[in-house]
Amino acid sequence: MALIFMGLFVLIFSYSGYAQNREITGAVLDDNGEALPGVTVVVKELANVGTVTDIEGKYRINVPQGGKTLSFSFIGMEPQEIAIGNLSRINVTMKSTVVGLNEVVAIGYGTQKKADVTSSLASVKEEDFNKGAVQDAGQLVQGKVAGLQITLPSGDPTSSTAVMLRGYSTLLGTTDPLILVDGVPGSFSTVAPEDIESIDVLKDGSSTAIYGTRGTNGVIIITTKGAKRETQTSIDYTGYVSVSQWLKTPDFMNASDLRERLAEGWTFSGANIQDFGNNTDWLGEISRTAISHVHNLTLRGGSKTTSMLANLTYNSKQGTIKTSDSENIRARLEMTHSMFDDKLISNVSVIASEINTDMPNNWDYIYRMACIQNPTQAIYDENGDYVERDVYFYDNPVSYLNERIGMSRTRNLRFTGSMEFHPVESLNIKGMYTRKGNSYLSGYYYTHQDVTTTESEYNGYAARYNSDFTTNMVELTADWKKNFGKHHFTAVAGYNYEDNTYEYFGATNRDFPTDNYTYNKLETGLGISEGTGSVYSYKQNYKLIGLFARATYNYDDRYLLMVSLRHEGSSKFGADNKWGNFPGISIGWRLNNEEFLKNTGWLNNLKLRAGFGITGTDVSDPYQSLLSYDYDSYFFYNGDWIQTLSPVRNKNDNLRWEKKYEYNLGVDFDILGGRLGGAVDAYQRDTKDGLYYYPVPVPPYQYRTIMANVCHIRNRGFEVLLNAIPVQNKKFRWSTNITYSSNTNKLISLQNDEFMLGTNYFYTGYTGEPIQTTTHRVQEGQAIGNFFGLKSVGLSSGGKWIVERFNRDEDGNVNGIYYDLAEHATPEDRQVLGNGVPRYNASWNNQIQYRNFDLSINMRGAFRFQILNYQKMFYGNPTIQYNVLNSAFDKLDIVDTETGKKTGEKTTISDSQRYVSYYIEDGDYWKIDNVTLGYTFDTKKINWIQKLRIYASAYNLATITGYSGLDPEVRTSYGDNGYDPGTDDRDKYPTIRSYTFGVNITF
Repeated sequence: MALIFMGLFVLIFSYSGYAQNREITGAVLDDNGEALPGVTVVVKELANVGTVTDIEGKYRINVPQGGKTLSFSFIGMEPQEIAIGNLSRINVTMKSTVVGLNEVVAIGYGTQKKADVTSSLASVKEEDFNKGAVQDAGQLVQGKVAGLQITLPSGDPTSSTAVMLRGYSTLLGTTDPLILVDGVPGSFSTVAPEDIESIDVLKDGSSTAIYGTRGTNGVIIITTKGAKRETQTSIDYTGYVSVSQWLKTPDFMNASDLRERLAEGWTFSGANIQDFGNNTDWLGEISRTAISHVHNLTLRGGSKTTSMLANLTYNSKQGTIKTSDSENIRARLEMTHSMFDDKLISNVSVIASEINTDMPNNWDYIYRMACIQNPTQAIYDENGDYVERDVYFYDNPVSYLNERIGMSRTRNLRFTGSMEFHPVESLNIKGMYTRKGNSYLSGYYYTHQDVTTTESEYNGYAARYNSDFTTNMVELTADWKKNFGKHHFTAVAGYNYEDNTYEYFGATNRDFPTDNYTYNKLETGLGISEGTGSVYSYKQNYKLIGLFARATYNYDDRYLLMVSLRHEGSSKFGADNKWGNFPGISIGWRLNNEEFLKNTGWLNNLKLRAGFGITGTDVSDPYQSLLSYDYDSYFFYNGDWIQTLSPVRNKNDNLRWEKKYEYNLGVDFDILGGRLGGAVDAYQRDTKDGLYYYPVPVPPYQYRTIMANVCHIRNRGFEVLLNAIPVQNKKFRWSTNITYSSNTNKLISLQNDEFMLGTNYFYTGYTGEPIQTTTHRVQEGQAIGNFFGLKSVGLSSGGKWIVERFNRDEDGNVNGIYYDLAEHATPEDRQVLGNGVPRYNASWNNQIQYRNFDLSINMRGAFRFQILNYQKMFYGNPTIQYNVLNSAFDKLDIVDTETGKKTGEKTTISDSQRYVSYYIEDGDYWKIDNVTLGYTFDTKKINWIQKLRIYASAYNLATITGYSGLDPEVRTSYGDNGYDPGTDDRDKYPTIRSYTFGVNITF
């Protein structure tokens, strides 16, 4: 890496050529005559040459040859441009304006002035991003957008953020929004967070309808930092070092605790049956303080006709569990060239990345094994071999770390080429082609010393997997803009084509003669010939075609209209339903420009909005509408074994899109010269023709289940965004941002006259053994995410769980409750115990600037939801055969079996592990999520440095919660994980707290 960075510096400095500079000085005042510190002063023709005013509003700038104009900008003030001419001193008075009304934001297939937006949209710029060691681009806007929940419930350095916008809209799809990176579908990890300029979020149906089947969960538009023409060559370097530790360590018995319990007379079985005489900190053996570092280097510059940007990012992340490391190298190159007096503009962009991770085994399982080990047990015996004991699901975690070797490598390459043609001023025609390739390769090996050999005589186990995903995308658009007096029109029309192919291959084998080959010589194993190995592969392809159009109308900056339509076809759906239509419409009324409010001095902006749109949800498997067969069992016929061919999927020509109908009402406002502003939105989303699997009779069907369009899901919500600048003077500035959102969801219907489940509900979520029961129920008329189980009221005098049971009449209707031991309860005694989806979400973000210091404090929280504490449910019980939490010995209330009321006495649990309501806790929390303190140096006297800033940041700094588990930030969106939100998984990789120290330099 050092050679790469050295080479880039040589390239940069050989490319750079600084002409003789000319010094300009001056001062900037506001319209009250007060000095304005922090005003950005830039040479317009050389946009990367600039400075900021000091605490007295003064500035000094060296203008290279070719600089003709100074540009002055400051939040809350109207920007100004002053011709330099022969002047050596330029003083400026800036006037207050409304924050952001003239700001341009990204919308579907184009941009729009924020003041003209009629749909629900949020825009976050680079200066407002969360700082510090972020996992991916999602964390940059965590807590910044009302209605957008971004969580990171795992400390795994290879994990990514989970995203949900405005609740659940599907049963079989995911909650992931469509993410576009410079107009091309991608992910939060496509580009480095340090390389992003802005993130715009399209939230309602009227704005996302133009994306058709991919717009149901919202659209997130990522715009990367680009180069500009006629700018001096500059170099940006961003780097930081981050130190991470577990946010909280579970309180399992250590050796002293176990000996104390044994002395008290406790008897154990399995792992803790006796004191083995050692003192082993198992969690300490597998964990560490993780050190990560990131380096981002960008070169940009441009002439009158050509601009260029080159970016390289190196990211090395250690995980807090040993061997869980990740190394990520990203590169981006972009070049733009203008011809024929800017009538033809060509652009070429290449994005490449390679991610390498250590993958010896399942780190979640290692963590589980470290939790449950007897703390008096040694790691190695007297012969130096790993201590392994004959206890079910009880393996030495250090053995896993040392005796499992593995790797994974992901390579991404994206090429995009485009041409824009401007035949006349009002018309722009653009053609774009993108090819994306994603390849994945992994391998792992279990040595002869691994527990699989010592317990099952594997004698080595190896696996190799590889996959390849390619996309070809063509997009043609034409947009038109025209003004006729007070009438302003824009229109865009286009065509989109995507061809996606996915291929996969995997093989496993075991019983190898040596460990030397690891996973690189699978043929030397005997497993495949003995029937214990495997080889498998598959390939799939699907296509998506869309025709779309949008038009906007603005009359006198008062009355606004936007309409759009997408006609889209997909190869995934049935023969009779390949195509669908997705319209969107929204209107706006800017009341502040009406005569009756025009002269109101304190009101700068008041806009009412209303919108409606229809979007769709795609299915993941491209062949769900087709009749499919697969090879199954064998039968003996005429002296030979014949393999049977059996149906595995029914044909369904009626399979079609899920459609989401969304209504949105909103208001945008700004008062007091932009010192206070925000937006309020209310919405209703109805997903109709929702997909789910249903049992069908055989015959006439050939297979027992079918995917069909039946379900109806409703979401209703309310969102508030407030921006304020409470204090602003020449030395001090405080800006603050508050978001609030609420959402309720309901499954309106799950079945119809044609496709029935037999009941109006289904169970989901699973505890695993030994409890072996479901945790959630999804039912018509109720919310998705409901916990469903036995309601406990306390313990019997013998330490057994007492639960509510139902009296029922002859028809099965409940007519009362009584209390009984949980072991006597039946499935019919289960009831709703809470819901795992937060009802309310809120955040409070603050930015403070004093002289050259800046401080940002970001806080967020989630409320009115429950969490199933899996770790407590499994290990908060002293009767089990593994190590337990110290809380397992807490004394709980004894209740009367007849009345269910507390007797005033207490006892400890002496029952089997059970799923009861005691383990479901309120999850409400408020986090001081990100705190960053920075200092920007005065570089006026350093010609070769334009900007220098250092900072320190803390992530996941503090949490206020009543939840007894490790972290209340658990997964609340189901995605590909089932319908069990609010589950604090027993074995999940612990979340982290990190401290970061970084520097930003512009040369």
